Amino acid sequence: MMNEVFFLTGIIAVVMIFSIPIIAIVTDHVQKSAKTKSNIIKEEIELEKLKHENFLLETEKLRLELEQMQLDHPKEEAYKLTK
Repeated sequence: MMNEVFFLTGIIAVVMIFSIPIIAIVTDHVQKSAKTKSNIIKEEIELEKLKHENFLLETEKLRLELEQMQLDHPKEEAYKLTK
């Protein structure tokens, strides 16, 4: 009976000793993964901001080109802006 208690106590001690570093490794991995995902999301947001800014600039450029075409050829109906 006493041998069984010592055996179980020894097994429990070994499991606890080895589980602490394993838990630390898993926790560290999860934290690094979360940080990486956070960085990816930040970069995607920045990319979307740049895409939107580019869209606005291209739209303004096209508007100005159309206005210039209207000034160059005021009689042609194809270049009229509709609002």
